[in-house]
Amino acid sequence: MFALPARDRRLRPLPAAPDDASRPRFSARMLITLGSSVAGLGIASYLTLAHYTSVVSLVCPNSGPISCDAVTTSSESYLFGIPVAVLGLVYFVVVLVFALPPVWRARHPYVAPARLALAVGGIGFVCYLLYAELYEVGKLCLWCTGVHVLTLVIFIAVVTGWDETVAHSRESDAAT
Repeated sequence: MFALPARDRRLRPLPAAPDDASRPRFSARMLITLGSSVAGLGIASYLTLAHYTSVVSLVCPNSGPISCDAVTTSSESYLFGIPVAVLGLVYFVVVLVFALPPVWRARHPYVAPARLALAVGGIGFVCYLLYAELYEVGKLCLWCTGVHVLTLVIFIAVVTGWDETVAHSRESDAAT
């Protein structure tokens, strides 16, 4: 009978892992996007409640260049008649869905581009809001700034993960 030396056995490739097992269950970018969207959802919910009810009031200093009340009650706090806080709420709910592990790892060809479009659209809207705060209203809202920072974090996580997303997509295309 023919037998291979022990060292040759170690050089044999391992059997192929099942398709989903070869991918990490959670990536750092997914967790960052998920956490940022949850935090953003919390702040947007707080801003929306403060907008629609008198029970919740914004805890924010209203002195000098900082005034959450001036920003959130200005005409720039509405877009097409919809409060910006509500738009933020909707945005973070959608981003949260796209950051959930099954959706993040989905192989559908439109999931990753839609996530990228959300991130780019979110950062574009933040640029508009910053312009409105700084030049139209002349005041800054600390809660809004928190939302802006979280949107930037989401943007960075999604954009810097694009190579991984494209590489994974190519791997799954090659496997089929």
